[in-house]
Amino acid sequence: MSEATVKETPAVPRARTQNGTASGALDSENGTTTIDDAVVAKIAGLAAREVSGVFDMGAGAARAMGTVRGIVGADKSVTQGVSVEVGERQAAVDLDLVVEYGTAIPDLAGAVRKNVVSAVERMCGLEVTEVNIKVDDVHVPGQRSEETPKKEPRVQ
Repeated sequence: MSEATVKETPAVPRARTQNGTASGALDSENGTTTIDDAVVAKIAGLAAREVSGVFDMGAGAARAMGTVRGIVGADKSVTQGVSVEVGERQAAVDLDLVVEYGTAIPDLAGAVRKNVVSAVERMCGLEVTEVNIKVDDVHVPGQRSEETPKKEPRVQ
């Protein structure tokens, strides 16, 4: 139907070392900077959600837990549906997506990969070796979502 597009985000300078190339550990003569897995997961999750055609993230059980979190007033986790492995200079990302009906999945996967790689490399200075995408579901507009619980009337 329509090609997946990436929403514009403000430019953030890419991490650089003294010689002008990116480095995962960000070593310098004054110390070392390390980046936690949770930071990379959050960046990857936000970058994936920026792509038009991504309805939600996470497998069925994770989405159900996200709904429960929402019911009790907690914010939805931006790392839902994201798994990462981070080394000293490289990162690998696994994503579980729910796509909007009508979205070309190969185009969407390419746009998500491009946006995630760009965000992680720019913000963390890590080389992204792979972004694996698993499409778990297709969201059909107007159809009641399985993770949306039926609301019972509060009063009679």
